[in-house]
Amino acid sequence: MKRDPPLTSLATRPRLRGETGALVVCGTVAALYFTREILIPFAFALTLTFVLTPLVALLQRLGAGRVVSVFVTVVVSMAVGGGIVWMIANQLLDVANQLPSYRQNIHAKIEAFHVPVTGQLGRGAESVREVVRDLTSTGAPSPAPPQPAQGRKQPNIPPAPTSPIPVQMVPTPTSEWTELRDVGMPVLAPLGRAGIVVIFAVFMLIKREDLRNRLLRLAGLGQLNLMTQALDDASTRVSRYLLMQFLVNAGFGLLFGLGLYFIGVPYAALWGVVAGLLRIVPYVGTSVAAVLPIALSLAVFDGWLKPLLVFLLVAGLELIIANFVEPWLYGAHVGISSLALLVTSVFWAVLWGPAGLILSTPLTVCVVVLGRYVPQLNFLHILLGDEPVLSAEAQIYQRLLAMDLPEAHTIVDEFLKGRPLVELYDSVLIPALSMAEQDRHKGAIDSAREEFLFLSINEMIAEFSEYQVAGGPSPADAAPAADVAEVLSARVLCLPAHDQADEVTAAMLGQVLEQKGFAALSFPVSGPSPGEWLAVIEAKRSDVVCISSLPPYAFAPARAMCKQIREQFPKLKIVVCVWGFIGDTQKAMARFERTQPDRLSTSIEQAVEHIQELVRPKPAAPTLVA
Repeated sequence: MKRDPPLTSLATRPRLRGETGALVVCGTVAALYFTREILIPFAFALTLTFVLTPLVALLQRLGAGRVVSVFVTVVVSMAVGGGIVWMIANQLLDVANQLPSYRQNIHAKIEAFHVPVTGQLGRGAESVREVVRDLTSTGAPSPAPPQPAQGRKQPNIPPAPTSPIPVQMVPTPTSEWTELRDVGMPVLAPLGRAGIVVIFAVFMLIKREDLRNRLLRLAGLGQLNLMTQALDDASTRVSRYLLMQFLVNAGFGLLFGLGLYFIGVPYAALWGVVAGLLRIVPYVGTSVAAVLPIALSLAVFDGWLKPLLVFLLVAGLELIIANFVEPWLYGAHVGISSLALLVTSVFWAVLWGPAGLILSTPLTVCVVVLGRYVPQLNFLHILLGDEPVLSAEAQIYQRLLAMDLPEAHTIVDEFLKGRPLVELYDSVLIPALSMAEQDRHKGAIDSAREEFLFLSINEMIAEFSEYQVAGGPSPADAAPAADVAEVLSARVLCLPAHDQADEVTAAMLGQVLEQKGFAALSFPVSGPSPGEWLAVIEAKRSDVVCISSLPPYAFAPARAMCKQIREQFPKLKIVVCVWGFIGDTQKAMARFERTQPDRLSTSIEQAVEHIQELVRPKPAAPTLVA
């Protein structure tokens, strides 16, 4: 006999899982930090591979071999990059050589920042200087020693030294190799890292398929489909991001250069190119690129208007692009939220420094893709991705539980833009009511929130009584394709099967039917029984009865009401509406046994179609006689 596990072990499992996950996260972060000297060049090489792969593929399609294509692409790319750096360096040297000619303006700007010696501000600054001088002094000066009396015999006391002897530190002479190392290391170290990046990139470009196959084999043959989708998704997103970043930075540099040209700042094209290149560094590159043109405008122009215009140009372009253009482009093509981009940029900058800041977005894209396809890391996709984590019905239900009716109205209005009312009912409000019914049957919702929820949805239904899609057909044009006499004579009676949720959904159906041109009546759940209601209104044979029932307990009350109406009014047409049912409708009809309805509908749209069929049946196809 199998024994049940002790309760203590069951209680500690979630805690153990949480501790294991925390240890894995901490270990991963530590590994990323301590191996950054290897991972940073590898990440740069991987990004460079994404950039150069299309060019290599183009050369291969033209008939060149893989090695030749990679060699030509890398050499041309290095030549173009070196040429751009050389041109920028020459231009910067020209700017530095021109600065002495603006010495007078620079001196005037510096003098403008000096604190005035007169007025209240000047007196206040002098008072602060006096207080600082008193606080930093060593104490009151010691009194001078008394002068010796004339004529007295003084002992032979050596004279005190008048001033201390200065001490000078003489550095130890170094060799020429040491001086060469100290001068060359700041230059050779970046060149060495760049060489490692190029070597990694060349290897990845040549062995691209082999590396991909090894990664697939490492994941396992049973995960080929999943890993293929993940690799395709990651490569597509990273390529899109790099393309979007190139377009955005090029546009920023172009607009910045044109603006400086019209303002009159010298070397406007240079500053535009520098701004476009430095903007690769998120959040920091634009500020660094703006320092030099602002400083140059301060040196060149006499007044303050032109420097202010340069500052406003930079600030305006950055605000527009960072708050409107980039969130739209990156969110639509990369799949990362704007807040996640900011948080991950800080994270990678702290972990890897400036290199991490540059690589933050491609690395975050890979992390989001990993969280999308690996179930254990799904929380990363939820936290960092831009996809809505809550559906519209869940948002509506949550806001109504929080008794926040204005935001619930906002969500409804946003969903309803350009859509018919029946889609809102079928896709949002009825699923939200179904979630509320499940919580109510489990006892997870209190009476106050339940009452607020139903009152709010009833209020929404009343507000939508005159709703019409913008540019859509008028209610008269939306009437069913039936004769006017048939529509007027056929009434649709919407009856709730059991509780208040069924009453609300019956009201939704009645409202949609009225907008379609039917004579629809909705009945409350309280009061007389369904048979008594039908007797009062004198139900006719042409009428259609719709029984509205909402899961999770929908079939039992619907079957009981259908049986009651069938026994009392056997000639009435009955449509049972089990909202949101996703099973087999034929098997569901069999659950009604001998009192089966004429139709079983699962949505309001389907119920309207069934009612139209019952009001005016389609003519039978003519039989061909040989």
